[in-house]
Amino acid sequence: MPPPSSHSKYYLISVLALGNFDKYGDPMSDFLLSKKNNLQCMFFPMTNVIQNYAWGSYSSFEQLFGIDNPAKEPQAEIWMGAHPSGCSTVITNGKKTKLSDLINKNKHLYLGKEIANKFGELPYLFKILAVEKALSIQVHPSKSQAEQGFELENKQGIHFTAGNRNYKDANHKPELVYALTDYQAMNGFRPINEIITYFSKLNITELACLLYELETNRTSQGLANFFSGLLTLEGNQKENALCSLLDKAEKSKDLIFELIIELAAQYPKDVGLFSPLILNTITLKPGQAMYLDAQTPHGYLKGTGLEIMANSDNVLRAGLTPKYIDVKELISCTLFDEKPIESLLLDPVESDHILDYPIPVDDFKFCIMRYSQQRTIDIAGAEILLALDGKMLLKHKSGESCEINRGQSVFIPAYTEQYTISCQGRVARAYS
Repeated sequence: MPPPSSHSKYYLISVLALGNFDKYGDPMSDFLLSKKNNLQCMFFPMTNVIQNYAWGSYSSFEQLFGIDNPAKEPQAEIWMGAHPSGCSTVITNGKKTKLSDLINKNKHLYLGKEIANKFGELPYLFKILAVEKALSIQVHPSKSQAEQGFELENKQGIHFTAGNRNYKDANHKPELVYALTDYQAMNGFRPINEIITYFSKLNITELACLLYELETNRTSQGLANFFSGLLTLEGNQKENALCSLLDKAEKSKDLIFELIIELAAQYPKDVGLFSPLILNTITLKPGQAMYLDAQTPHGYLKGTGLEIMANSDNVLRAGLTPKYIDVKELISCTLFDEKPIESLLLDPVESDHILDYPIPVDDFKFCIMRYSQQRTIDIAGAEILLALDGKMLLKHKSGESCEINRGQSVFIPAYTEQYTISCQGRVARAYS
């Protein structure tokens, strides 16, 4: 078969494929798919799903990004990615296409060979979160725990939408959150001595035995027993303990008890009201970021921010929720280690107006570009850009350009290899 004519509109793409065998795999199959799928396109503006969860904000997305809320519903999350529970769409050949379908046409080309072989999918999910009401306290399993739990629940025949389903997929869910406004959260266990001090001051009769056991066993196992004991309180013991907590909170001027009263208005009679006394509480200022490890309890309380995570929806809940709590599975997936509050913030590495946040997993990378004027970016895998403050202009050496407005995002496939970006404001970059 002779090579394509130089007059062919696909000639440039076939040469690109032939010259990048190591990156994209078999060049002839890639050329044929390139011809079929119109891979001249380097930039794919995204239409993203807004999740209307009850804890979301009615106004935050409109105030920050000018996104309308005509139905006046709580807008909680904007999902940017290829997760089946809220897949973004792009336009290809004049038609609306799921991002997952586009990627699946040729994963080596869209994701890059290394990412495609390692993950088999876009390995991250990028979100904007607007938290008006506290989310449930939760723990995400490790990769091996997710694989085992997912397989077991499949064998047990538990439906994916069942209320007692813990594992929606076989992936872990490490996360990074970047604050756009003041962003209040809980993350990791307080020092055990601090927990004991708080509960000793409360002097709640119903918790006396649990507290005594923790005082005499100030270890990870002792903390696990204490945490499990709180979560399994029932009947009058639970009701009386919570009544005593709120009674003490109303008489205290400590900010931590003000938070408990606020949470009680949202989740009355929920055992998760003890969580601020057990977990670190922190308020991120705009521009600050925090990493959330697998197997670490955490919860978002109030504010708007960006979140990037591995492409997973696995959640084990631990309070502040009317949903199912599997205490046994939760405890088995939790590391009961103290987490010093000074370790919570993730400091970026800054260079040339770029804030690069070091993340200890391979699934995703994240940075904030604060100012760009014809900045050249080389890419090795698929990425998503989100304009935070104003318009963003992208250009490719092929001559293609793309302008994105504030609050909009664009998918850039691996085969683009290099582009230039100009933007006066911040741009969030999610990539791998």
